[in-house]
Amino acid sequence: MKPLTPEQGRSALSDDAERNRLLAEMAEQSTDMISRHTPGDWRFIYASPAVTHLLGFTVEEIVGMSAYDLYHPDDVKDFQDRAPSVTYDRGLYTHTYRFRCKDGHYTWLESTSRTLRDPETHEIKEILVVSRDASHRIKADKANRRLARVLESTQDLVIFSDLDLQITHLNEAARRCLALEHTDYTRLSLQELMAQKGFQTLLADGLPTAKEQGSWRSELNLQSREGNPIPVMLELLVHRSLHGDIEYLSLVARDLSEKKAAEAQMKHYQAEIDHASRLITMGELASSLAHELNQPLLAMVSFLRGIERRFASAESLRWQDIETPITRSISTALRAGEIVHRMMDFTRKQEPQVTELDIARLVNGICEFCESTAERHNVRILCQLDDNLPAVRGDQIQLEQVLLNLLVNALEASDTEAEHELKTVSVGVRPEGDQLLITVDDEGPGIPEQDLPQIFERFYSTKRTGLGMGLAISRSLVENLGGELWAENLPQSGSRFSFTVNTVN
Repeated sequence: MKPLTPEQGRSALSDDAERNRLLAEMAEQSTDMISRHTPGDWRFIYASPAVTHLLGFTVEEIVGMSAYDLYHPDDVKDFQDRAPSVTYDRGLYTHTYRFRCKDGHYTWLESTSRTLRDPETHEIKEILVVSRDASHRIKADKANRRLARVLESTQDLVIFSDLDLQITHLNEAARRCLALEHTDYTRLSLQELMAQKGFQTLLADGLPTAKEQGSWRSELNLQSREGNPIPVMLELLVHRSLHGDIEYLSLVARDLSEKKAAEAQMKHYQAEIDHASRLITMGELASSLAHELNQPLLAMVSFLRGIERRFASAESLRWQDIETPITRSISTALRAGEIVHRMMDFTRKQEPQVTELDIARLVNGICEFCESTAERHNVRILCQLDDNLPAVRGDQIQLEQVLLNLLVNALEASDTEAEHELKTVSVGVRPEGDQLLITVDDEGPGIPEQDLPQIFERFYSTKRTGLGMGLAISRSLVENLGGELWAENLPQSGSRFSFTVNTVN
């Protein structure tokens, strides 16, 4: 190698001096603390002015102090034993630890250190360290770990996906519920975890709404790996960067399987109770039904015996002679059959069938059905129906059950033993906006004021032998059809039960 000329040597020394000056200036201005330490006891030989900002010590105060005296006691051994918090890469050690400040509190630092060795003996001369404040990062890491623990322990299903709807993470509840515990779910797309209808809803409504408003919520079905539907309440969230760009999506789903099963079971129980209520109501009307069936049966017997008496000895018959009694017998038999058919329909156990109903025909039919009961209680039934009433939507059996229950209650409340005193139960139907209002008025003693607030509660009855189910079931049936049922006392005497039912738009 060709030796340097004196002029080249002076230029090189000048360049080194300038470089050292710039490095010193950078060290003095840096917000990171640059320090030099003795090997072994790690005493400060030098510290840049940033030490005051990071630790509160002046440069003069910290020079000569040992770093071991400032380490948090729990972190000294980690550093000495090169614990996982200490990493090594190409001659540089990086260590995250707690360091005591001048005021006594500990702060988190992240330091990168390098040993400087004698070129001839290779002995460590000193250690050069660059340290920066890691408090915010450590706090953020701790917060993230806490959130991760919450994420894994929650019973809600949590799904993360990228903007291409590829799955990036599932929490434990999602992996278990979707039967993906032993599957590489990162190869799956969101579409594979959802029922087709639910996925289309997500694409058409969920994503546009979430991108505009930040979140979207709906009830739909996920799908397990085996293809089993899982009803969930799903919330879709979009997560944006500091610049406002969407970075990823998250879906939080609450499994509704147990809730849906409970609702189905409750619906089954309700149907059983409704059926039992109809049987009870029919039992209360048994004597009236027997009377109502007895009349047409006696009439048929009378017609046929008349034919027997008149034509028993006749050698021949003409149709004109027997046409009238035979026709009347057939008509009377059909009437008895209608009574039996109505009773069977009312007591039959079946699923509700919501259809368009002629309310006038339904009300008149129930009023006729209860005529014999009204006679037994010395009460008359008065139907007051507006003309041209619109059709309503409802289940015929359920509406008949409600009206029959209210009408029987009104007849019993208006019962009188005085033969000369004939009381009236009035049934009225009139339009109220998009609904029909149906009222049943009686002339009984009214409802005690203390009973009004709880008269619709289950097992609460004002009758001595009542079960307390009729009014509770009636209100439930009316509300299931979108209406309301309530009770009030009339100013003069008696009480009024009113309920609404939706008309056909």
